[in-house]
Amino acid sequence: MCLTLLSAGQQGGFVKYIFVTGGVVSSLGKGILTSSLGAILRGRGYRVTAIKVDPYVNVDAGTMRPYEHGEVFVTGDGAETDLDIGHYERFLDIDLSRANNITTGQVYLSVIQKERRGEYLSQTVQVIPHITDEIKDRIRRTAEEQNAEIVVVEVGGTVGDIESLPFLEAIRQFQFDEEDQDLMYIHLTLVPYLPSSGEFKTKPTQHSVSTLRGVGIQPDVLVLRSDKRVPDEVRKKVALFTNVHADEVFSSPTVDYLYEMPLVLEEQGLGRVVEKKLGLTPIPPNLSFWQQAVRKLKQPAREVTVGFVGKYVKMPDAYLSILEAFRHAGIAHDARVNVRWVDAEEITDLAKAAEFLGDVDGVLVGPGFGIRGIEGKILAARYAREQRLPYFGICLGLQVAVIEYARNVLGLEGAHSTEFDPYTPHPVIDLMPEQLETQGLGGTMRLGNWPMRIFPGTLLHRLYGREMVQERHRHRYEVNPAYVERLTQAGLVVSAVTPGLQGRGEGLVEAIELADHPFFIGLQAHPELSSRPMRASPPFSGFIAAALERRREVKGLPEAGLF
Repeated sequence: MCLTLLSAGQQGGFVKYIFVTGGVVSSLGKGILTSSLGAILRGRGYRVTAIKVDPYVNVDAGTMRPYEHGEVFVTGDGAETDLDIGHYERFLDIDLSRANNITTGQVYLSVIQKERRGEYLSQTVQVIPHITDEIKDRIRRTAEEQNAEIVVVEVGGTVGDIESLPFLEAIRQFQFDEEDQDLMYIHLTLVPYLPSSGEFKTKPTQHSVSTLRGVGIQPDVLVLRSDKRVPDEVRKKVALFTNVHADEVFSSPTVDYLYEMPLVLEEQGLGRVVEKKLGLTPIPPNLSFWQQAVRKLKQPAREVTVGFVGKYVKMPDAYLSILEAFRHAGIAHDARVNVRWVDAEEITDLAKAAEFLGDVDGVLVGPGFGIRGIEGKILAARYAREQRLPYFGICLGLQVAVIEYARNVLGLEGAHSTEFDPYTPHPVIDLMPEQLETQGLGGTMRLGNWPMRIFPGTLLHRLYGREMVQERHRHRYEVNPAYVERLTQAGLVVSAVTPGLQGRGEGLVEAIELADHPFFIGLQAHPELSSRPMRASPPFSGFIAAALERRREVKGLPEAGLF
């Protein structure tokens, strides 16, 4: 189901801005609140976009440690962004761009470059107005370029952080630039629950709102984050101490699945409050898809277990989009997808691979950088190939499958990637010449949407149902063209290529598979980045279908006709 909707229209015809801030602690769920609010407004037919403001001085998220910051989400135009951009795309069912992630690094870099070009001649360049004007210009420009009626802006970090102050000042100034009915502020804050006394403590919220008001912003709506639903008497108490009406204070409890949040917030009346504040015509929202999705997630008809072999398994957010793509495929097949995390470093031989993967229904080897755990990933690919266990390799997962095949089928002893062994006698995975010339690490990989030509007659063509597709990339190393002919002669199927890349004829290998295997696919791209709850990624959907079929065969269940 696609959420492409016609504009519902709005009074005044101006762009509406909603700013979401957070208090007390970080990682409360501002991204999910922003995404859910976007889904609620999309359900009313409005053209909505979302922007993430990140106070860190990095220009983008590309060089950050996954263990610290979670995954890097890549947009179609090749921007390495915060993972919340992925939430926005999935909830709003739209493709966003580099303009949707604004960082301190970007803002200051732009202002400094303008100063060097002489655009501020005779002026003393200051945080106010030059930095704040740059922030406001970027927000407005994104709204205009994306033809949005409503822009939801999430301000990262926590109110009171020194690095957030320029952004808070910028959104404060919107009060003087926009009409009152074109602007609102939503503040998400923590209300801890103390089991020992059975109390919800509101003091942190009171202090957080006081701090926000201290920088000149009075929130129109409060959303109270707590493990349990905050009772009415607590909401009324918060309202009394924060100068917000009680019916504009909402509860954001912990839910089993993120896709419940649009329903939870709409049921409490958040959509109606937003309509009233922004002067929007009241419209009953269409949230039927979210209702169906939550039902399938909570009460699936079947289940399947996937072994996820990776190096960041102690930080699941490092693979957030893959986990969401599993859920999307589960929704499509009315199945619960259980993930068994397998640390690649613990797979030291085939016996260990059997120990960790012997009873799963499929194996996914995920993306990553660096040599740690690489031999374990290669062993996982070998185990899946030899045991005819459904295998799905993404980016590095494709590369280790090629290395394994070159070593154990083609007989190329010592075959490897030059990323991990610069002196390998058989560099089946290697840097392309253009990557040898890159300077620095930020934004220098093959990034964003690239075309794939899928060969008819392959499993991948069957999954996508067409010959030309676009998928997003994030990598430096490729299958070495010098080894492709030998690999294919040994039985490896190249099922997709980058067409005509830089005069290389059929271009670089985009996908491989095995013809005599139930499901064995590797993709150089990251199809999880374009997967949506209402439209599962074809390779993910096919992989889960194959895993369900494997489970059916192993358990002797009746024919399901899934794949």
